[in-house]
Amino acid sequence: MSELEIGIIVTVVLLVLVFSGVRVFAAASLAGLIGMVWLIGWKSGAGIVGTIPHSKSINYVLSVLPMFILIGFIAYHAGLTHALFNAAKAWFGWVPGGLAVASVFATAGFAAVSGASTATAAVFSRVAIPHMLQNGYDRKLAAGVVAAGGTLASLIPPSAILVIYAIIVEESVGTLIIAGFVPGVVSALIYAALIIGQCMWKPGLGRAIAAPPMGERIATLPATLPIVAVVAIIFSAMYAGWATPTEAGALGAFVVLVIALFNGMRWHALQEALMETAKLTVMIFGLIWGVLIFVRFLGFAGLPEAFAEWLVSLPFPPVVIMVGILLGYAVLGMFMDAIGMLLLTLPVVYPAVIALGYDPIWFGIVVVKMCEVCLITPPVGLNCYVVSAVRPDIPLGDVFRGIFPFFLADAATIALFLAFPEIILWLPNLVNS
Repeated sequence: MSELEIGIIVTVVLLVLVFSGVRVFAAASLAGLIGMVWLIGWKSGAGIVGTIPHSKSINYVLSVLPMFILIGFIAYHAGLTHALFNAAKAWFGWVPGGLAVASVFATAGFAAVSGASTATAAVFSRVAIPHMLQNGYDRKLAAGVVAAGGTLASLIPPSAILVIYAIIVEESVGTLIIAGFVPGVVSALIYAALIIGQCMWKPGLGRAIAAPPMGERIATLPATLPIVAVVAIIFSAMYAGWATPTEAGALGAFVVLVIALFNGMRWHALQEALMETAKLTVMIFGLIWGVLIFVRFLGFAGLPEAFAEWLVSLPFPPVVIMVGILLGYAVLGMFMDAIGMLLLTLPVVYPAVIALGYDPIWFGIVVVKMCEVCLITPPVGLNCYVVSAVRPDIPLGDVFRGIFPFFLADAATIALFLAFPEIILWLPNLVNS
């Protein structure tokens, strides 16, 4: 049996394990171990597999993950989210569907310090949905806005998923994080335009609220300065090149901690933020270890190269093949979580995408945008489950019905990025020029 045939068989075994409910890290590491032993024997195969967790853990790039995660959890437990929503409500509440629009911009602002989609959805399920329901908003719209707004944390820097992509494909973390800024803003603006259009067409979905005087609007801004400061520090440090992503993340975490302590953050809240950061970091590291074991096996089997050669040889234009790849991600995302999906597919898909002539930074942003879509598609639309769990008065079916227009908006956004890649590449090219 050839090495390529062994690679295909073990990959099928991995997919069977994952779809049977086995955790991705366990399935990937087990399949990788079996494949390595099958190819090169127990002593050599097990020896290589045993070195991977340590050799990958000491990678300096990985240290950026706990820093970005810590920023989000401290900001949440310090109660900085209410200030964002209140400011967004004061400035945007007067447009049709104004509270929903405010929710989108507030989630985008929190995403800029969180990097965790589910955390963003959970926070604003408590902060924004009650305001919308009290003002007569359709509950499907209210739930859909928060579930969709939470996905912005996957794209707007700092983003843990962008860091994971960079680690897998060995691209610059800083360049990817900078590249996510403009697409994240574009996504938020498209969501806002969708809401305004919906509410103009059907005013009963969500009416505008009275605009406060300009003085009251301006008075809401100082409370948002902590988050603005953290975002500015992280972005400017990497943009100017005087700090690595890890150093910028550590500085951002320090700043948000100081602000939280001045705002009266208690020890138990800080302890909880640290514990949640540790738990999420360990989960992500476990995923990375397991999948990198499988990736090493794929390299020995030669499967990524063979798949790339086959894909490039198809008698279709590259854009048609790319659309097919993205549709494949959309289907996978119905059954897998975003991080696991990226970790399992990128080792095979990435070489093919590069062979087709696509820019790796552009593809990173597009594929992470697909991860956003997967967070709101049934049956495993994780953000929808989070919203329904936090708001048991809103049935899960209503959340999925409310999310459907945002799914269409995401499809339009991805089409826009396909048609105009400069939207993604302009800022990183400017930084690197």
